[in-house]
Amino acid sequence: MFELSAEHEAFRKSVRDFAEREVAPHVAQWDREHHFPVDVVHAMGELGLFGLVVPEQYGGADGDFTSLCIAIEELGRVDQSIGITLEAGVGLGINPILTYGTEEQKQRWLPDLVAGRALAGFGLTEPEAGSDAGATKTRAVLDGDEWVINGAKAFITNSGTDITSLVTVTARTGADEISAIVVPSGTPGFVVEPAYDKLGWHISDTHGLTFDDCRVPEANLLGNRGDGFRQFLAVLDDGRIAISALAVGLAQACLDHSVRYAKERQTFGTPIGSRQAVAFSLSDLAVSVEAARLLTYKAAWLKDAGRPSAQIKQAAAIAKLYSSEAAVSATRVATQVFGGNGFMEEFPVARFYRDAKILEIGEGTSEVQRMLIARGLGLPVR
Repeated sequence: MFELSAEHEAFRKSVRDFAEREVAPHVAQWDREHHFPVDVVHAMGELGLFGLVVPEQYGGADGDFTSLCIAIEELGRVDQSIGITLEAGVGLGINPILTYGTEEQKQRWLPDLVAGRALAGFGLTEPEAGSDAGATKTRAVLDGDEWVINGAKAFITNSGTDITSLVTVTARTGADEISAIVVPSGTPGFVVEPAYDKLGWHISDTHGLTFDDCRVPEANLLGNRGDGFRQFLAVLDDGRIAISALAVGLAQACLDHSVRYAKERQTFGTPIGSRQAVAFSLSDLAVSVEAARLLTYKAAWLKDAGRPSAQIKQAAAIAKLYSSEAAVSATRVATQVFGGNGFMEEFPVARFYRDAKILEIGEGTSEVQRMLIARGLGLPVR
């Protein structure tokens, strides 16, 4: 029988207590005002959440990936924007530098990122290169001992906060090669465009980026020249497990709120939870939450156990596909259970409804996950 360790469950409780104490009382107002709470990011850093998978020599806890998924799930259970801030901060900000950076790059950037004093973004998506990331048009040309970068990126998380210290950018460094380059915030020619007006994730920081003859040292190359495509594919594999954990948090929240409401709300003299239509709907939701959680933590366990990358990739795609679609369905169920109240912003299920859809899009659409799963089955899908 699968179960998390006592240490994992104790950690879950500490993160849940933090989320309910530091986030839940304020999240509705932050969502209305599109406010990014830097103080909460600092507090998350003090709690050690950004350093969960980072070695102690860089200020981290040298923990496992399962712990990171637990933290993301519990934050996402209260608010998806706060959950994605952690997920992107670690998976897209810290992970590329930790995995592919030189010792000098790690020593320079990781301590502040791990401590929550700074955030980093990952500039992959472009206006014309989303699922087809190989169509990247941003270019970096070596001029002496500097890279000169020109191009644009779209939908980049954690890229324009007051504490953003860098964005790792993928760019063409040759006709058939894509490389990853670290661009520090404030570099001349690096422009952070105004924040997007998004359907959901109102608290999360998301911007387009423009590079106009942006110059950075040659030493800012991350890993080997031409390895950028392989690097970001590996980064996304981990990210898909983490996004699955975020989706589990949302689905669990929908179940929790709906069960509570179904016990309290009465029609024709009895709680609506006594009606088979509602009870069966919530029973089905409970099944999907449980399935999503098991798929997510199986994938996390495979990564922690060091299983072959192909096995992890397949498990990550399956978990991300199922959990994200289950989360979207969960918001529809919750909104229906709440009836007219579910359409009102004073109830959290309305926020969950807005936040859910991006889970089927970010870090690989559902269509991309199905393509990856089919390839894992040995099918020649394109």
